Amino acid sequence: MKSSPRISETEWEIMKVIWAIAPCSASEVIEQLKDRAWHPKTIKTYLTRLMNKKALDFHKQGRVYVYSPLMSEKECVDAASDSFLQRVFGGSLRPMLAHFVEHKRLSAGEIQELRRLLEEGQDD
Repeated sequence: MKSSPRISETEWEIMKVIWAIAPCSASEVIEQLKDRAWHPKTIKTYLTRLMNKKALDFHKQGRVYVYSPLMSEKECVDAASDSFLQRVFGGSLRPMLAHFVEHKRLSAGEIQELRRLLEEGQDD
């Protein structure tokens, strides 16, 4: 797996827009995030940061920059999940699962789905 850039919560929100509509211009990203109270210059600053972190690429189309992700959403989610698991639970899956099962209310359907996933991922 490629190494994934460390991106902030706000950068994740911007990347989700880009993953959904890429290739896209800054104006299109700003339009998608209009319900946020973010100034367009702030969004453009984040786009620049994401380019500097090698999360985005761009090409010029006339006077417009058109952005595309350099990594898929799945690749970034996988890398962020692995990083979280390593940082918070020392890389061990069992204490992480135990923590969430003990601290979150799970529906019967969610428990059944977890059992199915655990059985599929089980080493024989």
